[in-house]
Amino acid sequence: MNLKDLFIDFFVSKGHKQIPSAPLVPENDPSVLFNTAGMQPLIPYLMGEEHPYGKRLCDYQKCVRLTDLEEIGDKTHHTFFEMLGNWSLGDYFKKESITYSFEFLTQVLHIPIEKLAVTVYEGDEKIPRDEVSAATWKSLGIPEARIAYLGKKDNFWIPGDSGPCGGDTEIFYWRSEEKVPHDFDPNDERWVEIWNNVFMEYYQDKDGNVSELKQKNVDTGMGLERVVAVLEGVDDNYLTSVWKPLKDKLETISHKTYEGNENAFRVIMDHVRTSVFIAADPAHIRPSNTDQGYILRRLIRRAIRYARNLEIDTMSDFLEQLALVVIDEYQKYYIELSENKDFVLEVLKQEQNKFAKTLEKGLKVFEKIASKTNFIDGETAFHLYDTFGFPIELTKEEARERGLDVDYEGFKVKFLEHQEKSRTASKGKFKGGLSGNSEIETKYHTATHLLNAALKKVLGPSVHQLGSNITEERLRFDFPCDHKLTDEEKQKVEDLVNEWILEGLDVQKEVMSKEEALQSGAECMFIDKYPDEVTVYSIGNVSKELCGGPHVHNTKELGHFKIKKEESSSAGVRRIKGVLE
Repeated sequence: MNLKDLFIDFFVSKGHKQIPSAPLVPENDPSVLFNTAGMQPLIPYLMGEEHPYGKRLCDYQKCVRLTDLEEIGDKTHHTFFEMLGNWSLGDYFKKESITYSFEFLTQVLHIPIEKLAVTVYEGDEKIPRDEVSAATWKSLGIPEARIAYLGKKDNFWIPGDSGPCGGDTEIFYWRSEEKVPHDFDPNDERWVEIWNNVFMEYYQDKDGNVSELKQKNVDTGMGLERVVAVLEGVDDNYLTSVWKPLKDKLETISHKTYEGNENAFRVIMDHVRTSVFIAADPAHIRPSNTDQGYILRRLIRRAIRYARNLEIDTMSDFLEQLALVVIDEYQKYYIELSENKDFVLEVLKQEQNKFAKTLEKGLKVFEKIASKTNFIDGETAFHLYDTFGFPIELTKEEARERGLDVDYEGFKVKFLEHQEKSRTASKGKFKGGLSGNSEIETKYHTATHLLNAALKKVLGPSVHQLGSNITEERLRFDFPCDHKLTDEEKQKVEDLVNEWILEGLDVQKEVMSKEEALQSGAECMFIDKYPDEVTVYSIGNVSKELCGGPHVHNTKELGHFKIKKEESSSAGVRRIKGVLE
């Protein structure tokens, strides 16, 4: 049985309700481009909002993390991965959580207890040492020598500088043929972390003051790819059953084996899988030069560049062949893959053709440079990489054929500068956590519903949300439309929103079955991601939508709405940026 099924069946037997995986592109979290953890879509409920499914939840969540993009190619890193998680929202706490984890690992997955070790929070001057977790582990048979107490850097969780926080306990597995040592050393790389249970029991304010939370939560996360590698006894995640169908197909396409070409195989497999999931997301992301579209473009182009290293014809249908394997393997669990299959294949083909033209331009530029010099300096090599997608290996290859030297060290300096700038610029984009949902962001959530309703009135009922992004400065809303909005249309939309704000419409929240919500006329584009019990927000008689919130109580709280920009997002999709003044 698949690990996802085993995990869900176990926690359902312990009184948990399975919730659907949220989309990769978060609807109302401005802090990230993609959902980076199973916890992220549950932020409002961890903060105290009542979840329609109750207090015990479990799921498998699609995640994308981009902080390690340049490390893809090693044995363990992935951009897309699946996170298995279970939660208690003010219900059970440390003892039950640890017991469930232990039972699943030892009785369902049959991992020998002697191959397990744990870390717990050692405490500080404000928060005591976590003796409850340590005592629970001992009662389950984990010896004292296999329990390590670690500090804030390793075993404490807080979303930034303030918010709900608490110690965690991490579970490690001995991944080695060598005899398991008597004492647990967390710095020994043969011990691999496989599960993390976070206990949110405190609140830290911006001044560093700590108080106990009324609602104490448990948030756990287990990376599927890593655990499968452990269970199958391999130290290379890409040699597990998770990747076998994709690896076999790539070997057939390239006429090469994985062994000896590991780096290129891993990059191509990882990037194609991630690209398929991003393109299949309900937000309909297309390659572009900003936000999620920029990441998708970068992943597809990087996969194509590494395909060149395997001497694959990059104008062949190799991307489509690999994408179809991914869709076939995952569509049982993620219905959007089969529903959006044609869109995914179209996105890959179009970007493949665009990149071929870009490379062609780059080769012409290279020829021009090469005709005037016998030395490619670092800045020129980086320009070829940054503008035309030339990997440094390609520049060196072309230079070698012409007897030219390349300033590789100079390129590395420029490349590292670029990386540092990107990292700094995207800190906010990739941070994740519970930092959103400030008062102004809450207002923008409600304004987004009004904007959606106004667009329907002005442009017709076919308008709906394709994606939204909210920050403390503005809202952004994507919707299907075949033309640029006229000044008159924009003014009508703006006037309608402000008219409803001035009317002082009450915002009502109701919990009902998904069927009742749809029968009542509530709008919802991504219906499959919602549980059977849903939250519906109504704004007077103007708007009724399924939504996780949060929202204001009355539209008078919003102020004055202004459209700052209306532009194309991608083919057939328009984007509005608006502010509350």
